[in-house]
Amino acid sequence: QVQLVESGGGLVQAGGSLRLSCAASGRSFISHAMGWFRQAPGKEREFVAGIASSMKTAYGDSVKGRFTISRDNANNTVHLQMNRLKPDDTAVYYCVVTSGGWESGSWGQGTQVTVSS
Repeated sequence: QVQLVESGGGLVQAGGSLRLSCAASGRSFISHAMGWFRQAPGKEREFVAGIASSMKTAYGDSVKGRFTISRDNANNTVHLQMNRLKPDDTAVYYCVVTSGGWESGSWGQGTQVTVSS
């Protein structure tokens, strides 16, 4: 059974940084895409960043230039380095791994990120 466990969320002041991590278990994900989504209260879930098995990356427009996604295939982990955080980045962040579309993938339980102004 696939299990994803996120960590690294918390409270940070605007302009600060956080690093999220997601540990995946249950199988090898070397051929899977891995990514992060977020959902703020009252808003739709939003794509944040993704990284393919080829290491090609993609980012949501609102985080380009501030967030960096990386993966460690040896340890089945994906990271999200978040710099220059803004209050608008406040949300629950979810890790996802998939061999197809994001919606059909396996999702973590989420980790709260709160950015104070």
